Amino acid sequence: MVATILRISLLVLLLAPALVPQQKAAKEQPIDNDSVIKVNVNLVNILASVRDKRNALISTLEKADFKLYEDGAEQEIKYFTRESDLPLTIGLLIDVSRSQENLLGVTGRAATSFFEKVLRPKDEAFVISFGKDSELLQDTTSSARLLEKALRGLKVSAPVGGVHPGPVPTIQNQAGTVLYDAVFLAAEDRLRKEVGRKVILLITDGEDTGSRTSRAKAIEAAQKADAVIYSIYYVDNRNYGGDMGTLKRMSEETGGGVFEVKRNLSLDQIFKEIENEMRTQYAIGFAPINSKKDGTFRKIEFKMANKDYKVQARKGYYAIDSDF
Repeated sequence: MVATILRISLLVLLLAPALVPQQKAAKEQPIDNDSVIKVNVNLVNILASVRDKRNALISTLEKADFKLYEDGAEQEIKYFTRESDLPLTIGLLIDVSRSQENLLGVTGRAATSFFEKVLRPKDEAFVISFGKDSELLQDTTSSARLLEKALRGLKVSAPVGGVHPGPVPTIQNQAGTVLYDAVFLAAEDRLRKEVGRKVILLITDGEDTGSRTSRAKAIEAAQKADAVIYSIYYVDNRNYGGDMGTLKRMSEETGGGVFEVKRNLSLDQIFKEIENEMRTQYAIGFAPINSKKDGTFRKIEFKMANKDYKVQARKGYYAIDSDF
């Protein structure tokens, strides 16, 4: 889902599989921009998952099974692969507001296990907590040990004086959960210049109280960073409910999904489902007929040869120049 129109160097061209192993190295080694030959590649890259009527993931499709449209005009698919080994960067965002206090232990253990299973040598992750403010607990790393250390340190972040959640918000808890600020921070400051697949993984009850960033701006930042948002709706039943609608909106707009922790669906099981989806995605690239980089939002739509199949992909992209 992951895509803006990019002006990218031949050294870090994402969709050239033969160059994938060099991509992380390119990020780690400083590059003399004056010595890099650059080409104009109006390439939009999309990650898509496909499910059947029973909601089962389909991983055996070919390019001919897809038709792609931008603002209603059919586009030629230039690149298509079922490659699941493209570098992966995960931003794990954890709600540490007072309403989540009793869930932090389970969250930390489940997330640690998830990273141990999903991260491969070329993959990376970072951890941000958010409550009364957002905090980077662990910067981007491939070390499961460092990520585990950050997750062991989860603690409540609430306004001075304490917050006691209830059905009616009070003046004391208006700045208690800066969800939108955290998403914006992850997308803009941590993911926008990364290469490969980029995922924001939210664990929260969906409530936002006090963010300076609007929901629309948070979604826009994720879209411009080519980041997919997966949301895990996790609510402490001893407190008031959350806002699943907000999580659904952010996830659907960026091509992700929403999962709800229930008695018959644990956090560990949800992490496993997300892992399976990330490993069965299709990487699709096209050069838009409309090549103008005018900053406008372009709508993307897929149509499948098999009408029983449903594509999960982002709703569109912003036609902007890359910062590379």
